[in-house]
Amino acid sequence: EGLHMRVAINLSARQLMQADLTERVADALALHQVEASQLICEITESVAMEDTRVTQRAIDGLLAIGVQLSIDDFGTGYSSLSYLRQLRARQLKIDRSFIRDLAGSSDARAVVDAVIRLAHALGMQVVAEGVEETDQRDLLVEMGCDQLQGFLYAKPMAADDISY
Repeated sequence: EGLHMRVAINLSARQLMQADLTERVADALALHQVEASQLICEITESVAMEDTRVTQRAIDGLLAIGVQLSIDDFGTGYSSLSYLRQLRARQLKIDRSFIRDLAGSSDARAVVDAVIRLAHALGMQVVAEGVEETDQRDLLVEMGCDQLQGFLYAKPMAADDISY
């Protein structure tokens, strides 16, 4: 319908292991006439750590065709900072469990602030998941978080309900 908006999809560990993943994504983009730069493939932190060699191969292929990559649910797994740097993802999504406690917990604020600074230092955009309250929004904006998502803005909706 002429809308130009980014679309995010989750990739599973099984999909990352498929040798033809890049080709399949490229074919789907062509079939549906979607620019690669409008697609964000999200990989959870735990999935990314399962087989770093396979994950890196998949990421390299997707980046080569222009797809954006995001590390989802950051902070819930056991990632190493060295690996985070090597992944070359352009976006990091802070898990909602940290955002939920943001207003009432100095520890949560310290962690979120540190993650935002680290991601920015690595040239990554930061998305906060699960923003439901204005005080969470205000703190995240003050910390320099790039994007916010959650029920404060919209609940999941059918495609027919989306408009510009």
